[in-house]
Amino acid sequence: MQKSIEKHLINLKFINNLKAFKAYDIRGVWGSELNSELVYKIGFFLPSVIVSKKILVGRDVRNSSDEMHAALCRGLVDAGIEVFDAGICTTPMVYWGSGKYDFDASLMITASHNPKEYNGIKVSAKNVEPIGYDNGLKNVEKLIELESPIVKQEGGSIKDFEINEAYQAYLESYISFTSDLKVSMDISNGMAGIFSEALFPDAIVINSKPDGNFPAHEPNPLELENQDQIKAEVLKNKSDIGVIFDGDADRVMFIDETGKFVSPDLIIAVLGHYFLKTNKTEQVVQDIRTSKAVGEYLSKFGAELNIWKVGRAFGAAKLKEVDGIFGGELAGHYYFRDFYYSDSGLLAAILVLNIAEDFLKKGKKFSELISDISCYSNTGEINFKIEDKLGAMNKVRDYFMDTEKPDRYLDFDGYRLDFEDWWFNIRPSNTEPYLRFLAEAKSDELLKQKTDIIYGILESFK
Repeated sequence: MQKSIEKHLINLKFINNLKAFKAYDIRGVWGSELNSELVYKIGFFLPSVIVSKKILVGRDVRNSSDEMHAALCRGLVDAGIEVFDAGICTTPMVYWGSGKYDFDASLMITASHNPKEYNGIKVSAKNVEPIGYDNGLKNVEKLIELESPIVKQEGGSIKDFEINEAYQAYLESYISFTSDLKVSMDISNGMAGIFSEALFPDAIVINSKPDGNFPAHEPNPLELENQDQIKAEVLKNKSDIGVIFDGDADRVMFIDETGKFVSPDLIIAVLGHYFLKTNKTEQVVQDIRTSKAVGEYLSKFGAELNIWKVGRAFGAAKLKEVDGIFGGELAGHYYFRDFYYSDSGLLAAILVLNIAEDFLKKGKKFSELISDISCYSNTGEINFKIEDKLGAMNKVRDYFMDTEKPDRYLDFDGYRLDFEDWWFNIRPSNTEPYLRFLAEAKSDELLKQKTDIIYGILESFK
């Protein structure tokens, strides 16, 4: 009887731990939502879901990453997998290495921008195909939940696989900016620090040492308090531009020379100056939250814009589907056809610095370039903790469907309604218990008028 109770408690623990399976990846608090036993099982069962024999594995410097790495590799080896260990690296380096060296799959141990107590695994299949919950992770979750038997296989092994130098050389091939461009940079004690000195030798860099405790600030550049240091550095150093990375260097964001944070979706328009120089029509991907200004700006380059769902599992897949040249998200992810349709914060930073210097030589500051792109007033993304998410979303949508006829209605990631001089997106979070809302209008007055109505509706659901 006692053994039966203990087994039941263990099962309950595992079911609780399965909360780490998210829409885009596996991620949770180490020691509760994730532990070595669960990670071992993920490593063991994953190759049967995304059929593979050779897998590239990398990790960041979070305090739990070494323990996670050991458990994950044990599971992979026991499943008969040849594990190639890239060691300490950035997430995009694993994407690049997986595509460059034709691996069956790749796994990156990281919790990206989350606080230090979190960790996780980002999963890609062959050809760097993003694996999220719907196209693979739910099947791994099910195998664990059903307590599928673990039958160890022969042929598993693990070996070091050094690709840092090759990846650095790849990134260096894109650099055209010079020391004439004054750059301040915040690494956020994340993984961009292993390449920052080589790639940006003339930049003034803070928080450059990778440190899993993230002593300077949490590695999420979207949070206002985490931008304080880089904004101050830009002003103190009279820099032309500021750059800030997240924890695993798959995201990057920018500060203009006045110390103002640049909304990351507007950088999609900036990148048009690099990728859309010819008369050839190219496909570009943006997420459903992206400013209307981006499409308006890129239209002069002849780009065809594809609006799609939020998150790498969707954005990268859509870029590949339409064979787009590049794409981006409000969260600061930028995807590139020549990067295996994947995202790289370091590559995006290099390209934006190239563009910023080109404009500076023509007498145009970075803030002036951004001003040319957008004249909209924007709420930024706002979170509402609401139990009845669908009911609240439908109430907002139906109100404006009844009172105004939208020029465009999208319903694949929440709802986006576009009108002549304003628009909004309202969607449920895939990773947190929130309803997310964002709106944009041609004037502050119009934005307030519309958001007052929407906030009133949402408040009635709290």
